[in-house]
Amino acid sequence: MAEKKSRYHARNIAVSTLFASLLLGFLNPISADAVVLVRPATQWGHVYAGPATTDTQQRKPKVANLEKKSKFIVKYNGFPEWTKIQVQAAVDVWAANFESKVPISIEATWERSRSFSILGSARPGNYFANFSGAPDSTLWYPSALANALAGKDLDGNKPEMIITVNSLANWYRGTGVGPSKTEYDLQSVMVHEMAHGLGFLASDSYDEFFGYGSIDQPTPYDAYVQTGDGRRLSDLPSPSLELGEALTSKLVWSGVQGIAANGGVPPVLYTPKVYQDSSSISHLDEATFTAAGPDSVMTPELDAGQIFHEPGPLLLAMMRDLRVKPPTGIAVDAPQLVRNAQALISDAGAIVKFDPPANARAAQITTYTVKNVKTGAEKSFASSPAILTGLKNGTSYTFTITATNSLGTSDPVTTNAITPQAAWKKTVIDPLADAQNLTSVIFNSNP
Repeated sequence: MAEKKSRYHARNIAVSTLFASLLLGFLNPISADAVVLVRPATQWGHVYAGPATTDTQQRKPKVANLEKKSKFIVKYNGFPEWTKIQVQAAVDVWAANFESKVPISIEATWERSRSFSILGSARPGNYFANFSGAPDSTLWYPSALANALAGKDLDGNKPEMIITVNSLANWYRGTGVGPSKTEYDLQSVMVHEMAHGLGFLASDSYDEFFGYGSIDQPTPYDAYVQTGDGRRLSDLPSPSLELGEALTSKLVWSGVQGIAANGGVPPVLYTPKVYQDSSSISHLDEATFTAAGPDSVMTPELDAGQIFHEPGPLLLAMMRDLRVKPPTGIAVDAPQLVRNAQALISDAGAIVKFDPPANARAAQITTYTVKNVKTGAEKSFASSPAILTGLKNGTSYTFTITATNSLGTSDPVTTNAITPQAAWKKTVIDPLADAQNLTSVIFNSNP
């Protein structure tokens, strides 16, 4: 019995030692993973009820056995049974056109809208930045798109998309030839709103009293929107009157795929002189695309009797643009100093952390250069942190950081001095430990 107890305690100590070594290994700065950033989505995209359509339209027969590129799971709140056929039809269309290995959950609610003219509204569940797989780590990607790019569920059990549908609208309830000139097609509304939930949505806000515009944490959609002189909407000062003026002036889409699908012409976005919350910027221009066939699906209004049962080539092209890094904007200032520069020690290396300059948006920084002051060696990075290897343990180092764009380079900022040290070597006392128990030991009243 004594031998059994001795072996039991030995194995527990081995497990404790192994656990401690793994914990300390995680604390080693050189192997630290980037922290995924998350923020809630608060901006909605609406589709409004338009007048009776002047086009003659009929429902197209459903194409059977579409190859699915993703899986959508809908949680219905209050939807009548007759609506679910049309909702599922829209879901099936997007499942065949939006690629993701991660299931996409939708929380859909059938309720009275705050305005009778709103047919439907949608937003993403959250926005994510700085995750593995992000084309641009500085931008905020909507839940479903972020999951698709990351290849894993960043949202946990939260829905990737929130949709509300106006229960008081005059909906077409049949499955035959299509809606009359006084009825609205629910499937078309769902196709439109799911596009908003997947990322076809701006994150700007506008102060109607002062005329200020704001984009605090730009999304890839924001970064693809450009002013007439080629500046990215996401690069304008925020908040500012300049941005407010841009939100009520002509804006276009700069994505290569979207331009190609529009015949080589940058698609014009909806920017009425009087800013419309949840409608401005987040739609194609009504006047330009009102008679564009399937490409009219993302205009701000759906006319009575109008049918859109497919996303359309232009919308799908713009959605493909969102999966790649937006083009660099026009630099209007040289970079200012990087902020909060800090060096952290590691085994034969260092991690140099810093925040972008205060004018990072306007500067359009192309690269950051970290210089080893002791050796003169330089290395370039696209963003923080900068991981440096090949240093000597026990030797003191400092580093300088500069930011560069097409107009010049900032003055250097020097970090604190650090001295790399050898990492603690992990040791396993009993390699045969079954790791089923964990024991703590108290020695001289200390754990």
